[in-house]
Formats: sequence, structure tokens, C-alpha cells
Amino acid sequence: MNGATFRKGWVDGGYTGTLLPWAKETWNIDLEVVKRNELHVFKVLPKRWIVERTLSWISRYRRLAKDVERYAKTVENWIKLAMTRLMLRRIEKEYTSC
Repeated sequence: MNGATFRKGWVDGGYTGTLLPWAKETWNIDLEVVKRNELHVFKVLPKRWIVERTLSWISRYRRLAKDVERYAKTVENWIKLAMTRLMLRRIEKEYTSC
């Protein structure tokens, strides 16, 4: 992955160390830290919600539910397959309901 596919990303508040400048230097990716405003209070954070929802969709596939793959490229391809399947099912649902 060379960073050509995206330019901006969002990370959890725990990644406030050297990750941000390293990602900018190495991959030319702007990372924005999404922090919680109040402790122990449930509040939907817009960007974080997108990430959490996507991860939950991905984890519905048994092969992606656990981190057992040896190569990162294999995981990347499985994620692409899972998301392709999700998009195709949505398109099919819209098409058949017309």
C-alpha cells in the first residue's frame, strides 16, 4: 500500500504520539485524532461511528473475525471481498425492490 488510495484518516485518541507525523512523512496521509468529549458518557462521534460500523460489518465474516492471516495482503484482499459482497447485496436489494 503506497497511500495513493486515500489522503485522510481518523484515529482513536490513543494514537497521539509519533504516529501522526510518521504517517504524514512516510505515506503523506493526514490523520485526525477523534477524541471523546466526556468520560463514561455515551455520545456518537461521527467519524468514529463510521469506522466502528465498518469494522463490525467486516467482523461478520469468519475469516476476518480473528487475526490469523500470515500476510497483510491476504487480509486486505479478504476485506475487499467482504465489502464487495456487502455492496452487491445492497445493490441487489435496491434493484429487486423496484
